Amino acid sequence: MYPEVVNKRILLILPYGSVGGMERLALTFYEYYKSLGFVVKAVKFIKLESDIINFYEDEIFLSSKDFSDMSSFERYAFYLKSPIALRKVIKNNAITHSIAFGDMANLFSSLTFTKEFKIGSIHALKSVELSSSTPFNHLIKMGYKSSYKHLNKLVCISKSINKDLVENCGYRFKNIEVIYNPHDIKKIVTLSEEAIDDSQEFELFSKASILFLGRLSVQKAPWHLINSFKLVVKSHPDANLVFIGDGDYQVSNYIKKLAKFLEVDNKIFFLGRKKNPYKYLKKASCLALTSNYEGTPNVIVESIALGTPVISSFCTTGILELMAIDDTLTYNNEGILRTDAGTITPNFYEGTLEVPQSLPDHPSKKEILFAEGLKEILSAQEIENTAVKQQQQLLNKFNLEIIAQQYLN
Repeated sequence: MYPEVVNKRILLILPYGSVGGMERLALTFYEYYKSLGFVVKAVKFIKLESDIINFYEDEIFLSSKDFSDMSSFERYAFYLKSPIALRKVIKNNAITHSIAFGDMANLFSSLTFTKEFKIGSIHALKSVELSSSTPFNHLIKMGYKSSYKHLNKLVCISKSINKDLVENCGYRFKNIEVIYNPHDIKKIVTLSEEAIDDSQEFELFSKASILFLGRLSVQKAPWHLINSFKLVVKSHPDANLVFIGDGDYQVSNYIKKLAKFLEVDNKIFFLGRKKNPYKYLKKASCLALTSNYEGTPNVIVESIALGTPVISSFCTTGILELMAIDDTLTYNNEGILRTDAGTITPNFYEGTLEVPQSLPDHPSKKEILFAEGLKEILSAQEIENTAVKQQQQLLNKFNLEIIAQQYLN
């Protein structure tokens, strides 16, 4: 499968080491390729003390100062120096293959002008993510029509992302390929069996619990979840809403203010980052996502692996590739789509990506539908979980061994 393993030296390139999907994906690749005997190094553009994902003695970083703490001059200087710094790492470590995760890593990798087999990856709908007019977004879009030609392969993690990149972002090169994100299912299941030692956290998950797992960001739009949760507690007063993850302080401040305004702050719990989120995901009544846009969220596959029902907004057609064996399903008259792994409600995105400027007078129609989906899941305790019933068939396309080989071929 992997001839001349001893001669393969892989470099993983990623912006941060937080708890996001791309970081967990990079760690999955790191551990798998290392287990095969490859020499694997990882470059973080930014290394923070709060990083959850670490590569230990194989980790290299370019800065310990976050972008938010840099002046405009410092940030532009960092952008200019990064391809040069990456080139030096690649040369010094005799790298034969590099895998970049996300636009910043892709762009800087494409500008090193080194001769290793270069792999980039796209993890979200770029026509939405890059809709705001910023200098860096313009730079990325320019890369789609220029420097990305230096990548040997650009991986899109769903068919919908591939289509969006070509049709809506003007991507012009033939090096594009759809490969789903791999998942180490055995590891996820093993980690999920770890006990929740904290007595307060254990108590939270001993009741009906709705879990948000991911970065608090405008992309994830968690305020919709809180507005929907306000409706849920009317019929399920014992239910809790639990957030695992951190992120944008503006988003965090707004949703905490919103929870207090709606008088549900005593039912909402912010646990921060967790090194092992799977033990919480397994215990949760359901996973909830109200994202404006996504690629193919890793956490949905992880939920399926643990038999936890999912309710998500229709943040991308790629979500059907995860949650349904037949991805040609259509909405019912209520605007709700029931799949093999859970429920999908209409997309919340309406053309802008920003934190709301005010507190809501009433829930939107889409938030009401999302609340109905949540209540249905919480009330279905005696119904066999379809995510368990169809689990193996849903998970087949995310086989780590096959996908890890596809990346390097």
